[in-house]
Amino acid sequence: MTLTATETWSRLLDRARLELPEQTYRTWLEPTEALELEGDTIVVAAPDRFAADWNESKHAQYLASLAPLALGHPITIVFRVDEERKTRPQMDLFVAPPPDQARQSAPGGAPAAGVQLSTRYTFLNFVIGKSNELAAAAAQAVAAAPGKVYNPLFIYGDTGLGKTHLMQAVAHEIMQRAPQTRVCFVGTEQFTNELVGAIQKRSTPEFRRRYRETDLLLLDDVHFLKRTEATQEEFFHTFNALYEAGRQIILTSDRPPSEIPGLEARLVSRFQWGMVADIEQPDLEHRIAILQNKARLDHLELTIPDDVIRFIAEHVRSSVRELEGSLIRLLAYASLKHRDVSVSLAREALRDKLRLNGEATAEEKYALSVLSIQQLVAREFSVNVEGLRSKSRTKQLTVPRQVAMFLIREFLGLQLVEIGNAFGGRDHSTVIHSLERIDTLLAHDAPFTARVESLRKSLSDLHT
Repeated sequence: MTLTATETWSRLLDRARLELPEQTYRTWLEPTEALELEGDTIVVAAPDRFAADWNESKHAQYLASLAPLALGHPITIVFRVDEERKTRPQMDLFVAPPPDQARQSAPGGAPAAGVQLSTRYTFLNFVIGKSNELAAAAAQAVAAAPGKVYNPLFIYGDTGLGKTHLMQAVAHEIMQRAPQTRVCFVGTEQFTNELVGAIQKRSTPEFRRRYRETDLLLLDDVHFLKRTEATQEEFFHTFNALYEAGRQIILTSDRPPSEIPGLEARLVSRFQWGMVADIEQPDLEHRIAILQNKARLDHLELTIPDDVIRFIAEHVRSSVRELEGSLIRLLAYASLKHRDVSVSLAREALRDKLRLNGEATAEEKYALSVLSIQQLVAREFSVNVEGLRSKSRTKQLTVPRQVAMFLIREFLGLQLVEIGNAFGGRDHSTVIHSLERIDTLLAHDAPFTARVESLRKSLSDLHT
């Protein structure tokens, strides 16, 4: 009897599951799918390029060695990216596909205009805690009555805390009830680039029509509007057209409207017309719930013990994105080492993030790095580190303090609140002002730029 590609692959997987650790099988092989069988070669689809490359290098030869027993003859296995899932985010690697991956569409089967939404970003998959309950409640209210309450909805917070997730969840909810809804999800930089292209091609009427005739506009990273007056002017009129037509607008930013430097007052005012809601860093209980939800989505509840989830939640604190990334990294490490997931394995896999027994941990390393930058800048400007951290606002200390903040942001990528804490507990708006000030000086002050470049070189040498 001749087996189909699906039957062939199923027999191989059944055999492999008897020998491989469960988390290895579920992580790397379960999401695959047989595409075609030609002679003694089977082509298998993996969710994305990373998964395809990993399976090709780690599992293809091993699985081929099982063929004589499982199939009665040798076989060659080739992994490639599933074309239908090429556009999935890399973070979806360990997520089982939703039951229905069909794209939202308008009547007649045409795709809803401008929609490029993640199937994961729904209210069902959003874990609510103290840090985000206001934003979540506002988003749900908007989804229930678009254009009638909280218009616009402005969500702000640091990177990786779920702003885009909430924004897209509203779109999913609305489109589920009204598939004909015209939705446009776009980043501010893309909006700007499209405007520039439309001006160059003399197609601004088409550009305006596309954005002003949408029913739901989702604009991500609105803080980038500060860069160009032309973009602000265009968006001002787009905002007015949508608002006056009773169409819903949702915006995200890394800071509230009043703290976006260079944003025109008329836009600040309009952004504050509806609801301005922030998302903060999750507390321990919230982080545990987020990791448990991640494990549930990936069908890994039995693979990841509760003590491992708590261990990660206690040590990884900066963002939801880093939490999920740590879990993914742990699973990949367990697969590579062919070991079960445990707290001791988590210590190994995440050692650069965790505070361990007497070791230089991530927190200690970053504290030392912050200190080393502060010391270097203090020496360059002939001040002391205590002065940089003090409340003093004298010019002698203000400029070097701003330089140190700028370099810490550039070299360490710390969040605004973390930088503020390293300088006497300053709030994030002060840090934002400092970063903007240094950007301005670098653009217009050549001697100052040379001085900062010298510091950059010293830091680069220090970290190599």
